[in-house]
Amino acid sequence: MSMPRRLALSAFIALALAASSAQADENAVSDAPYPGTMKVSVDATDLTRRIIRVTQDIPVRPGPMTLQYPKWLPGGHAPEGPIVQLAGLMLSGNGQTIGWKRDPVDVYRFNLRVPEGVDTLRVEFQFLSPTERNQGRIVVTPEIVGLQWNALLLYPAGHAARAIQVEPQVKLPIGWKFGSALEVASQTGGDVIFKPLDLEMLVDSPLFAGKYFQQFDLDPGGKVPVRLNVVADTPEALEAKPEFIAKHRELIRQADKLYGSRHFAHYDFLLALSNRFSGIGLEHHQSSENGVGTDYFTDDNGGARDLLAHEYTHSWNGKFRRGADLITPNYNVPMQNTLLWVYEGQTQYWGYVLAARAGLLDAERVRDTIASVAASYDHREGRAWRDLEDTTWQPIITDRGPMGWRSWQRGEDYYSEGQLIWLDVDSLIREKSGGKRSLDDFARAFFGVENGRVRPLGYTIEEVAQVLNGVQPHDWLAFLRARVDSHGPDAPLDGLARSGWKLVYNDKPGRASRFGGADFTYSLGLSLGKDNKLGDVLWNSPAFKAGLASGQTLVAVNGEAANADRLKQAVIDGKKSGKPIVLLVNNLDRIDSVTIVYKDGLRYPHLERIPNTPDRLADILKPRK
Repeated sequence: MSMPRRLALSAFIALALAASSAQADENAVSDAPYPGTMKVSVDATDLTRRIIRVTQDIPVRPGPMTLQYPKWLPGGHAPEGPIVQLAGLMLSGNGQTIGWKRDPVDVYRFNLRVPEGVDTLRVEFQFLSPTERNQGRIVVTPEIVGLQWNALLLYPAGHAARAIQVEPQVKLPIGWKFGSALEVASQTGGDVIFKPLDLEMLVDSPLFAGKYFQQFDLDPGGKVPVRLNVVADTPEALEAKPEFIAKHRELIRQADKLYGSRHFAHYDFLLALSNRFSGIGLEHHQSSENGVGTDYFTDDNGGARDLLAHEYTHSWNGKFRRGADLITPNYNVPMQNTLLWVYEGQTQYWGYVLAARAGLLDAERVRDTIASVAASYDHREGRAWRDLEDTTWQPIITDRGPMGWRSWQRGEDYYSEGQLIWLDVDSLIREKSGGKRSLDDFARAFFGVENGRVRPLGYTIEEVAQVLNGVQPHDWLAFLRARVDSHGPDAPLDGLARSGWKLVYNDKPGRASRFGGADFTYSLGLSLGKDNKLGDVLWNSPAFKAGLASGQTLVAVNGEAANADRLKQAVIDGKKSGKPIVLLVNNLDRIDSVTIVYKDGLRYPHLERIPNTPDRLADILKPRK
């Protein structure tokens, strides 16, 4: 190599090492206590314009400093801190403005220099709550405010979140009430000062406040309180039948039976019943954010009956026990998602099981849901190129946005395919032990350790397999790896058969339909919205082979103006006559004629009992005494 090329290569290597060193220094995090207490004051009274105003006082020392806006949020599984809503950032010290520059590489970092003589940095900005749903989640309405502290503060870079003490306070509209895991130090009218706590606990303690509010005690007389805090659009939506609240109390009892521990000092469900406040299901260690429609207390056949059970389970699975690669010192160190099929997959499993054991869901509803899940993942063509573990990166890849070919691209499959894997595990333990042991024993052994501990306790796949082996000897590491790393072609349905059930299809829709329009997923291979727009089109389905894609609009069916009923009748008639279905489709203002060759009639997924086999699924769903 010539001397000039050697010099150039040496310079390049030196530059790369310097950049790497700078990056390492930038990401270095100290566990030492941050000097002083950071104060965060939030004014949430501007309901009309939905502007939340934030003022912070941060103890500082003169010299260079970086402030960070939380980026990687627990439960979000992606760098999704809503920085687009931060505006009007002003810094000052001793009454003098202090300039700042956004980091050119990481837009969540703000660099500044603290002048001599300044020991407190004043930070002021507004959180511009979305005014329309296309801007993000609606978190401020005339009746409800939802506060997530990660969106309402900046914090000093280079420090662990649990090392920073914070004194939070909030101003709410006069007369409003609120629910939160935060503990109140004092309250005067709408001004609430909370007890100091560390930043990690603050970010994990959101607040729901409302004009209409009701609190239900879900564990009367219990030493560790569990409360259901409900806000709503109207006072009528808060009216709940005693027997329905009793089912929520049974949920708490069944969770105690399952886990045998509580990893919180108190627990507060935050539940919004609203058609204006955006829906949500987000776990926290001592609380959860839940948003559903206004009919939650009145519609016995309504959805979201597993939501609270799912989020409550996360207090054990995801918040207390957490994949080791998800535990980071603060909110700007990247998280890794490789074990989300345990974190979310097993939580999805227990969410339905606990909801059934509590009486929030009946067994038929659970079976229909499992049938829907099993059918969906049995038609995941994308398994041929992408394994389940790789889907744990999906929240980062797509920012949870829509996809044109979900069955080929694969979405966040670790949730519901994970649910099938844990049914597989549960049924295998029951089979091998002759019904003496089950996944319940794993839950108690794995999640029930160190009763009362609140801080996260990490794990690896090897530890999961080790604890399973302590419940029932088996090569669990190989078992789990085969399912997480598999490329198919079929979904993991062994647990269904072992539980005494099989996936079948007939012409009767189940109760767990996933669409607001018409569902032809397992016949033609498409769904049809109420506006005649095509939803998901299954890869390699009859619709796919005919050239259809999501987003196209159905115009006509066999020569008649299109609607769901006509398409349904065409599928029925095609089975009898054997004739193809001819469609007219609007594809970006081009009208195309499309012929679908399909003769098997309507097909909807159901579970059917396998004769002369034990009904282990029924045993799984039975309440524990």
